[in-house]
Amino acid sequence: MRTPAVHILSRSDLVDIELPPADVIRLVEDAYLFYANGESRCPTKLMMELPDAQRDAVSYSMLGYDGALQQLGFKTSYRQGTDSAEKYYTTISLYDDTTGLPFVFMDCHRVGGSRTPATTAIIAKHCAKENVQSALMIGTGAQGINTLPYLLTALPSLKTLRLFGTHPDGIAASLSTFARYFPDREIELVKDVPAAVAQSDIVVVASGRAAHPKIQTKWLPPGGLLISVASKGVEAGALLDADYAIATNEGQMGVTGKRLAGSGDEARIDAELPDIVAGRKPGRRSQEDRVFAFSSGMIITDIPVAHALATRGIAAGRGKRIELWN
Repeated sequence: MRTPAVHILSRSDLVDIELPPADVIRLVEDAYLFYANGESRCPTKLMMELPDAQRDAVSYSMLGYDGALQQLGFKTSYRQGTDSAEKYYTTISLYDDTTGLPFVFMDCHRVGGSRTPATTAIIAKHCAKENVQSALMIGTGAQGINTLPYLLTALPSLKTLRLFGTHPDGIAASLSTFARYFPDREIELVKDVPAAVAQSDIVVVASGRAAHPKIQTKWLPPGGLLISVASKGVEAGALLDADYAIATNEGQMGVTGKRLAGSGDEARIDAELPDIVAGRKPGRRSQEDRVFAFSSGMIITDIPVAHALATRGIAAGRGKRIELWN
């Protein structure tokens, strides 16, 4: 019997591992489909605020099982300070259910930065109106840098791509990442956020403590799609103004997105994304609907992306194999 060991991969081990947007989108969409068909498991995220009221910090954990890969995953995340990217730490560990052995323990920053825009692209693919023409990305943090190339990969009909950000490094990273995949396309930088929202068929909000007016669903043009990546940049009660509302997972929306239903109201949705991907629910009722989508990370989408990055990293000789259980 093999000695139980875990392969440890750091952020630097994974930074240059190639995993194209189309591959990530396929992995994540398959993960939703397997979940919808009952072959994967994903309990609601466990989130805990720390008792020190003067410390702005949050921690959470997720457990899940990917039926396609037969891998069990545990993800943890801790952030001290909502705006402190340097104090945000997230990890994932995978166990092989076919052998019963641990597989990998790794930094999850790259995983989140890949599966999150993939989820955004999948929502847009299934919930945007027909002949969608334009998209606006609000935010240039880790969750937003990859969004526009992923959107264009899923929806090549997009003609106008817009970006709003306030951090020069984040804007530069967003532009360079996009140019890497689509060197012949351009991004329009915007300053007037409400005006840009009114002109965009798809609006993705992934800003933290936003340096812009909080986005309202009613600003969308008829047929518009607003995707909130667990963002504080969306107005409280945004759910109430939508003609149709979806979430990646209703239970997790109840944990992290309560304010979107407005004061004292319960967050209710019309459909969950896995059911839409599986064809059991529509992405919208009509071409005129203003659709609101709440995107909250599900570990079933982390697992296949982490597994893909890990197998490529290990094949490239990255990381260390540690026999913790000796």
